[in-house]
Parts: sequence; structure tokens; C-alpha cells
Amino acid sequence: MSSDNASPADTQSATGASGTNGHTNGHPKKIETRESITIRFAGDSGDGMQLAGTRFTDTSALLGNDIATFPDFPAEIRAPAGTLAGVSGFQVHFSSTDIHTPGDDLDTLVVMNAAALKTNIKDLQPGGILVVNTDGFETSDLKKANYKVNPLDDGSLKGYRVIRVSVAKLTIESVKDCGLTPREQDRCKNFFALGLVYWMYERPLEATLKWIKEKFGKKPEHMPVLKANTQALKAGYNYGETVEILPVQYQVAKAQITPGTYRKITGNEAAVLGLAVAGQLAKKTIVYAGYPITPASSILEGLTELRRFGVKTFQAEDEIAAAGVAIGASYGGAIGVTGTSGPGVCLKSEAINLAVMTELPFVIVDVQRGGPSTGLPTKTEQSDLLQAMFGRNGDSPVAIVAPQSPVDCFDMAIEAVRIAARFMCPVFYLSDGYIANGSEPWKIPAVADLVPIPITHPTEHNSEDTGLVHEVGEGAAGKFLPYKRDEYLSRPWAIPGTPELEHRIGGIEKQDITGNINYEPANHEHMTNTRAKKIENIAETIPELAVTGDADADLLVAGWGGTYGSITTAVERARRKGLKIAQVHFRYLNPMPKNTADVLKRYKKILVPELNTGQLCWLLRAKYLAPAEGLNKVQGKPFLVSEIEAAIEKALGLSPVA
Repeated sequence: MSSDNASPADTQSATGASGTNGHTNGHPKKIETRESITIRFAGDSGDGMQLAGTRFTDTSALLGNDIATFPDFPAEIRAPAGTLAGVSGFQVHFSSTDIHTPGDDLDTLVVMNAAALKTNIKDLQPGGILVVNTDGFETSDLKKANYKVNPLDDGSLKGYRVIRVSVAKLTIESVKDCGLTPREQDRCKNFFALGLVYWMYERPLEATLKWIKEKFGKKPEHMPVLKANTQALKAGYNYGETVEILPVQYQVAKAQITPGTYRKITGNEAAVLGLAVAGQLAKKTIVYAGYPITPASSILEGLTELRRFGVKTFQAEDEIAAAGVAIGASYGGAIGVTGTSGPGVCLKSEAINLAVMTELPFVIVDVQRGGPSTGLPTKTEQSDLLQAMFGRNGDSPVAIVAPQSPVDCFDMAIEAVRIAARFMCPVFYLSDGYIANGSEPWKIPAVADLVPIPITHPTEHNSEDTGLVHEVGEGAAGKFLPYKRDEYLSRPWAIPGTPELEHRIGGIEKQDITGNINYEPANHEHMTNTRAKKIENIAETIPELAVTGDADADLLVAGWGGTYGSITTAVERARRKGLKIAQVHFRYLNPMPKNTADVLKRYKKILVPELNTGQLCWLLRAKYLAPAEGLNKVQGKPFLVSEIEAAIEKALGLSPVA
């Protein structure tokens, strides 16, 4: 049975007739094979749960499992230790089959304190494994988590397999000879917990030990930390083996994937590489100007490390300045890119409109988060689509693309640059916090398979046989026409300083072809329509909308962006039940693929799951009169597969999933 979250009953023995393999303390060791496992590490934001989860993910990837992760950060920079607001979590789903999401219900939950238990226990499936650091349940810990009685003693956890471990004390005991302060010793407890989980799921220690050595082995003053983390990791693993905390260990086999060279990659990491590669494909400098903002900051940080590949980065004093720098770079012949999240897009809107009017290539990376205003800084949402479409004065169309997964962030970053350069226009790249921080295996492409981005700059005037001139200086006749357009209505991209190509661009309306300042009503209407038609022409160069699923489907499920994994898994489950379902996913949102109208009119019912109040649904209904109904979630969390599965059955008039 294929499932994102198999229950304990869905296991098979991998050990033959005896069901054993090896021995522990002289006793036979039982190993059970599972198709997939979902684990969450949760604790205080200072407990190192993100690091533990990342190391577990890397190890699973090296073993050949398919993986999907979901890091969950507190919004506060540093909430009071032990409080509900300060809980940090990292969820990893690893499998022997192809997966698309970090999982719904948890098979195993590791909690480092009472607050982590309270905020996460609802996601652990009945009968699931709960690993508890008992040292995080002192009276003060219970009070901070709003527990009146200790949940470890009141019977409220009887539906789970509870494993009590004095993680903090055992960690200190294991590293007491390393020369660290008591506080530094306590900070090693994440590696003890990680070692224990490695034992539970038959994960080797070698990759993590190598990472610890590379991280802390370069400077003599870090040697005590290297030694302590190494000993804590091994102590956790050995604790599981010697104490026999479980009657079985669990094993997840290698996934069957297409041969190639793979690495684990997050969405923001993929965006960084995609932008850098796009610069190489276009033979252009990428100038990325940004201002720190969650969850986009790591793109600026990542590109800063790639300067040797012709990437230039600039941290501006504010969001407005960052947009201005990027537009200036494009005016000078580079590829200008700025990155931000929803609040920053608001501030950049006037500058984006300048790029619309001047018709310069400009990529705006928007890693969406919960809003409005400061909203939910570390939580995901898809609520900037209409802002990207309409959030400027006047009729000011821009192109919009949206990656559907962490891996797809690479391809769509390249695509954003291609569209911006080919059509001389701003392009929004709508990622979101979920796929930006989530990770999955990425098959590294061959350089030969990457398609060049051709860019040419005029070197000679283009006014022959037109009878048209533009203003230069004191009214002298110019020979270069900055708005003389090609077959797609794109204007030429002339580099300032090129002899005989003097021309004027700016925010005031221009006369078509010549670029002269012009306030004539008919010209303004013509230019407004021309800029809109140019964006529509992008549809001639992008893939058509692909439909998967049943040709005779009773329902079409349409999505965009990071909802792809949950929608795809829900549709697969529904089809296995015999339901007639089709699926489309929009990676191009303005313009939409040219066959969109033909696809939508085939279906009497269309379900649109979105992490907003219905923005794509609104566009489909408004533009195509499609019979679309929304499934909307604005909780700062991605869709569970079960939520979409239930909505599918409801849309078909069936009983909701229990």
C-alpha cells in the first residue's frame, strides 16, 4: 500500500522467517521495513532542532531515500526559552517510493521540552512513537507551557508509545571530559537526540560525524566542540542499542529514482543556483539588490558566495533602494534582480512600475509569507498573487511565474530571467516560505542540457526609412528609436554610452517608436495596450497547460505554487479509490498558458486549493468564467493531503474523509 504515512500496522518484516537480524545485548534484534516514515524534531529555538533535522535529512538522502522536509521557525527572533512562542520544529518525510510532501501525521515525534509537546502532539498519529526529553518537564517548564499537571504522569499520552529519556543529563554525562562550560555541554543534546533517532531508523553515523569534523575541525579552539558533539551523537546511538528502548528498529529502503548525480536542495538554494546559472546562460552579470527580510534573506546570502560566477550582490538601506539599484543595473546592461517578501513588494511597487514604463528587464523574487503587514514572518502563505497582478497605479501588467517545488525553484528562476530579457519587462517570481525552506533531492542537470538565453544589444541606429526621429539635447535629430518593436512587441535593449544610440527612457509616457515625451490621449491608450499585448505575447513562448489524470474526469483540481505536492498526492489517492479526477498546476500565472481556456471549459467542476482566500480562483472565474470553487487555508501552514482529499470527495458529493 502506498501511503505518505503508514500506520504501525502497515509494516512488513525485512528479516525473513525469523524476523530478526543481528543481536543486541545477546538478544535477537528485530528489524521492520517501512515504505515511508515521517519524523518531527521539536524543541526550543535554541535546542538545535533545525540542525538535527537537517543532518537527519542529509543522511537519508545519502542512503538513497526520497525526501521532503518542512522546517518550522518561531516568528520571534528569540522568544523566552521554554515558551510556546519559542518552539522550533523540523519535519522530514523519507521514503522508498516517490513522495511529494513532508507528510501529514507523524510516525515519530521527538520533543525536548513541555512546550514542544503541547504545540506538536496533535500531529502524532495514534500509536506513534513519542520520544520525550524528561529533563524539559520540570515545574518551570510546565508552567511556561501552560500545563497544570505533568502530561507524562496524567495518562493523557496513553495512546502513544512514549519513550522517556533524560536527554540533557545523559548528554552532560557523555561530554563532561571535553572541557566545555555547563551551558555548552547542554547545547550538545540535539546530537544525543539525533543519535538515538539514527539508531531507531537504522541510519549510519558516518555522514554526520564527517560534517562535525569539517565544521569544527579547522580551528584548534573548536576542538572541544568537535569532540563533544561527536561523543554526544555516539552516546545517543549507543543508548538506543544498549537500553533497547524499542523492541524493533525500522528500516526504509532506497528509493528507485532515475540514475544521476543528486544533492539535497532547498527552494531558496535552488533559486540562488538558478539565478547564477541564468546569468551564465545569458552571458550577463546578475545584479541582485535586496534588503534582509524573512523568508527571502538566504537568497541574498547565497548569491553573495557566487561572485566568482559573475554575480554581484548589494544589501541596500531599504526595500525601495534595492529595487532602484536593480533597475539601474538593468538600464546599464546587466540583469537586475531584487528579492523580498510581501511587505517589501508594497514598498517596491513604484519602482516596479518604473520598470513597466521604461520596459527594462527586472526580476522580482517574492518569497511569500503570512500577511497583511508584518503578519506571520516565518509562516507560509500564497496571498501575494493579486498584489503581483495589480499592485501598482495605472494599467501596469507584469509577467508572473511560480515554482511548484523546491527543485522547480531552479528552473523557474532561469525562466524568470529568460522572460524578462526576451520581453523587456518586469517578472515576478512567486515562491513561498514552504518551498523556500523545504528540501528534496535534486538531480543536478548536465550543463549541455541547459538552454542558452540569447541577448543582443543594438550597436547601430534603426531609424532608416521611418521618417521618425527622437529628441536629443537641444532638439537635434537622433537616429535610434528606443520603442521600435520586434514581432513580440519587445523594444531593443540599448546600452547607455553606445555611440549614436542616444535615447530617452523614464517614467513619463513616451511616444511610440521614437521615445519622445508625449501626452497625447491616443498615444497613451496605444502604449498602454501595447505594453499589455507584449505581456500576452509571452504565452507564445511558454509550455501549454498540462493535464494529468483521467481524461473523462468528473472534477479538475487546479493549483499553483507550493501546493503542488499536497494536491498531487491527494489526487493520486483519490484516483486509487476509483474517482475520476484530473489535475493542472499553473507555473505561469501572467500570462497563463494559451490553452488555459480550452482546458477549463472541459470540466463542470473545478476545485482550486490555495493558501489564501481564493486569489487564483477569482482570476479563473473572472477571466475564463470557469466554474471554480476554492479550498482556502490561511493558517500559516501548508495543506495536509487529507484536507484536499476530503475536499475532493465533498466536491463530488461523497462523504468527507473521516
